[in-house]
Amino acid sequence: MSTTIRKSVSNTAGVVGRSQKSRRLSSASSNDVDLPPRPTKRAKTTKKEATPEESQTTLVANAVADMGIESQDTAVNDASEMTKPPKGGRKKKAAQEPTPADYPPRISREWKVGAHISAAGGIENAILNAAKIGAESFALFLKSQRQWAAKDLTSTSINGFKSRMETFGYDMKHVLPHGSYLVNLGNPDKEKRDKSYECFLDDLKRCEQVGIGLYNFHPGSTVKQCTPEQSISYIAECLNKAHKATKFVVTVLENMASPNVIGGSLEQLAQIIAEVEDKTRVGVCLDTCHLFASGYDIRTRETYDATMAEFEEKVGFKYLKGLHLNDSKAAFNSKRDLHQHLGMGHIGLRAFGFLMRDDRMKGLPMVLETETEEVWPKEVEILQRMADPATPEDQFDFEAMAEEIKVEVKKYAKEKPEKPKKEAAPKKGKGKKAKKAESEAESDEED
Repeated sequence: MSTTIRKSVSNTAGVVGRSQKSRRLSSASSNDVDLPPRPTKRAKTTKKEATPEESQTTLVANAVADMGIESQDTAVNDASEMTKPPKGGRKKKAAQEPTPADYPPRISREWKVGAHISAAGGIENAILNAAKIGAESFALFLKSQRQWAAKDLTSTSINGFKSRMETFGYDMKHVLPHGSYLVNLGNPDKEKRDKSYECFLDDLKRCEQVGIGLYNFHPGSTVKQCTPEQSISYIAECLNKAHKATKFVVTVLENMASPNVIGGSLEQLAQIIAEVEDKTRVGVCLDTCHLFASGYDIRTRETYDATMAEFEEKVGFKYLKGLHLNDSKAAFNSKRDLHQHLGMGHIGLRAFGFLMRDDRMKGLPMVLETETEEVWPKEVEILQRMADPATPEDQFDFEAMAEEIKVEVKKYAKEKPEKPKKEAAPKKGKGKKAKKAESEAESDEED
């Protein structure tokens, strides 16, 4: 115990002792009764060995108790504070809610460009990831795309999503969630189709919980067990049932690349729509890679215009609800779904310039699905640059812009680790026949 504390305790003891003695004498003179001193409590000790700091605090507490002071708290607490070791550090402040000022400013255009971004940690985080790349629109998964069942959305995620959408100035009509890859509404196996439907319906309900009005999905497949016409009817049947079970979300059919799946032609998309009862609840999303791979050319002004005219004739632009912007690693009409960064594939950047000057695409979510997310800010910037009305279309240097994207791709290229070389397997031991032959040969040599 420090000298200061010992002096304080000693002085206090003297004063209190005299005070108690005076009270007892005064009481005795009036009542002729010699009252015993008031009992006091000593601080409890435990069998556990105390630290030096705890020992000093206990000594002070016992000393104060022996003095007969009724209220010990202040003295003991003061002594405790003096003997406590310093605190390790300040408490961590709660994380502040991000604001638009924390992210690069977004360029506002009538053509709403973005990407399919991550919603890891909660769908509310999708808004932050979209803001990070300068997106004006975005796509996301509302649950794991590779699992049939998922936990319900929490109120924290739902409210957080709505709040951040408002804070960051995003519009729900520019959000285009993507469906699960497991879903096949065209499967002729009823049990499997029903399982797909339940997963599909769950996603639609999630959209409505959050307030999203669009939902994009792959139509389905015959799995080589029925005709395309039968599969199309199954898909339409599921859509009609889902529309009755929900209120407002629009189911958006995506065109596909392969003839083995439904949606590989514009005619098939039109056939599904024809069998849907509520036409206000169905739409189409055009994927540029799928379009190109399935035989619809958009590389020149002439072929682009011809393809869009065919879309208007067979489907109708009134049903176009969004686009997926992807170049193609595979050649024209390859029937292969291989996405590539813009300007680095067989389509070329010029085709995307046509899209960014097409008034029919205004206000639609235009979503990148290219491989390297670190390149998205550059791709978004290039697309928005092509949408700038201040620059005439014939003045665009598509080769130079494509080179800018290539530089970013090389910069963020993920190096694939070299596979360890396999060690040569040890030679197997000789069999009985080989050993016998060798033995006989040695015997012959000896002979």
